[in-house]
Amino acid sequence: MAIERTLSIIKPDATRRNLTGQINAALEGSGLRIVAQKRVRLNAAQAEAFYVVHKDRPFYRGLVEFMSSGPVVVQVLEGENAVARNREVMGATDPKKAASGTIRARFAEDIEANSVHGSDSAENAAAEIAFFFSAFEIPG
Repeated sequence: MAIERTLSIIKPDATRRNLTGQINAALEGSGLRIVAQKRVRLNAAQAEAFYVVHKDRPFYRGLVEFMSSGPVVVQVLEGENAVARNREVMGATDPKKAASGTIRARFAEDIEANSVHGSDSAENAAAEIAFFFSAFEIPG
């Protein structure tokens, strides 16, 4: 099995409800290790830049507004098959379709305010990590 890194974001709905610790416990309990972490507040331009791949989708403007509505916790997770493992622990994007016990099934308010973001591929993980972190900020 390959040791990978992936990006995780704890979204504004979850930070507002003080769920960071519970979400991190679920991530760590699944075998992922948090190797870098910080709390930031994205402005609209930063959220637009991060989610630019969705710019032509109908939900883009709402996503940008939501992601810049409050603080988020961005973190680098590491572990065996970290991208797939994180996506499994998060659950389906729509919390109504998320498996019982997943982060989204437990904490999401709705499909937009779904508490967490995770990279969907190793290539996107590398780009997303670089968006938020310098090499200096990620030990080892």
